[in-house]
Amino acid sequence: MEGPAAVSQQAGIEAERSASGGSAGSLARADSAASSPAADTSPGDAGRARMPDMTYSEQETELRSAVRSVLDDGAGFNDVLARTETAETYDRGLWRTLAAEVGCAGLLIPESYGGAGASFREAAVVAEEIGRSVAPVPFLGSAVLATVALLSASADDAAADHAAQLLTDLAAGGVTAALAVPFASVPGARTGPTVRIGPAVDGDAEGIYRLSGSVQGVADGLPADVLIIPADGVPFWLFAVRADDPGVTRTPVVSLDMTRQLCDLLLDNAQGTRIAVGPRADDAIAGALQAGTAMLAAEQLGLADRALEITLAYVKQRYQFARPIGSFQAIKHRLADWWVAVTQARAASRYAAACLAEGDPDAPIAVALAKATCSDTAVHASQEMIQLHGGIGFTWEHPAHLFLKRAKSTSIALGSADRHRATLARLADLPAAN
Repeated sequence: MEGPAAVSQQAGIEAERSASGGSAGSLARADSAASSPAADTSPGDAGRARMPDMTYSEQETELRSAVRSVLDDGAGFNDVLARTETAETYDRGLWRTLAAEVGCAGLLIPESYGGAGASFREAAVVAEEIGRSVAPVPFLGSAVLATVALLSASADDAAADHAAQLLTDLAAGGVTAALAVPFASVPGARTGPTVRIGPAVDGDAEGIYRLSGSVQGVADGLPADVLIIPADGVPFWLFAVRADDPGVTRTPVVSLDMTRQLCDLLLDNAQGTRIAVGPRADDAIAGALQAGTAMLAAEQLGLADRALEITLAYVKQRYQFARPIGSFQAIKHRLADWWVAVTQARAASRYAAACLAEGDPDAPIAVALAKATCSDTAVHASQEMIQLHGGIGFTWEHPAHLFLKRAKSTSIALGSADRHRATLARLADLPAAN
């Protein structure tokens, strides 16, 4: 049995065994019940919705193995930590390997554009692995947010050719894109664009527009070659802008999580090519934010699972009073609660990915639930990781602070847990709190 479900189950079993030598059957049964696929509906249940299969397929397991192998070689914790102290915080070489050789950049892109034609289930597997290693690569911004926006925009007849060409370039792994919206944007809550469309300049080719304005806190914008920018027009527009255009300025922001450094974007009469307009542009942004939120939840799941794995190994090796600290009852209880939280987060994340993959109408509810659950779990896991490592967990050389910073930053990115719980209450028609 492979994959994070096996890791989490084994972590729970080992925590119990190392603590008291007793049986972990109850934990194993709980994990089996949480991860087993739903039974097919009987003829008498034909009118009932089928529960999506949340288990990992053989293809997903193989993809996980390939991605983990690359990240183990290129994103060791010492390498990641060293890169955060340099001006080039993103690992472009590692991303090229993942994008072009493994095919992560084109997972969601149809085969007609040179992509893999995979679904959000496979993309979630990659996101989990990136969360496990806290890898400084723009998978979320380029392969998810920008790609989903372009996929929606490619249906716009007036701009289909340009969007299609961008998708082809992304699938090949030679181009990286970013969706120029604040990283704190919340799915379903449209914010007014801060970029305006200006008059054309003499000599501009037909179809070229001039954009001016700014966007703050853009994720994965620093390594991007193309920026997908919402702009205010009548109606709403969506443009593609080359990041090396003379009118584009990207200013790095000293971010809490330097493995995903944000940037502020300034446009001064920059050239933009329209890729969507009106309702199509609105749908592109909404779909991208919803998909990005689900994949960010999967990343948080991978982080929490890896933090548990590292901490479990440590408490079995660290001795106090001639005993491993993992044998103390207080530590056992904390590990067991942690394992249960990760298992619950896995169920929520996998359900969201499956709903998106199948176009299930329950997707907005599933995504809100996944982000709220996984945000809390990731923060709790990183805090427990530091606490249970004791003094070494507070040092700069230990990777625990990388986990905490990624967990805290992602907990407010694309909507906080509280914001998504409020969304969940609204979608489920729950009464307002008094």
